[in-house]
Amino acid sequence: MTQPDLPRRRTRWLRTADVVDVLVYVVVLNLAAQLVPVVISESFAMSLVTAVVLKIVLEVVVAVKARVKAQMKAARRPVGKVVFALLLWVVLVGSKFVVLKIEALVFGAYVSLGGFFSVTALIVVMLLARGLVRKALGEPDPLT
Repeated sequence: MTQPDLPRRRTRWLRTADVVDVLVYVVVLNLAAQLVPVVISESFAMSLVTAVVLKIVLEVVVAVKARVKAQMKAARRPVGKVVFALLLWVVLVGSKFVVLKIEALVFGAYVSLGGFFSVTALIVVMLLARGLVRKALGEPDPLT
């Protein structure tokens, strides 16, 4: 007895957009390492691994931010909106410190993203570059 052809459910843990994002992050990170004195990456391999770690951290931050924004919009009382607005601020500011701490724990002296302002600028440029590349490729950007 043969089984009918059933559609297979494939769970993809890695999408094409994720690979493109990491490549964009590598380019931005290496340009920053070349142009910004406080951003240091000892090798291309280190910048590649750093880009993967940043991709994971930024995806988590974007997901948390989206959830907090949804809760803020759903809040009915002004106090709730203020609380979620403050929580959103904490997520946006705190995520930079999380990035710096993870980078220090994982890479030690091999990679340095500078301080709060340099890592903030780096992340903003990475997300802008990611959005531009996704737009050029016709991919949706979850940030917009």
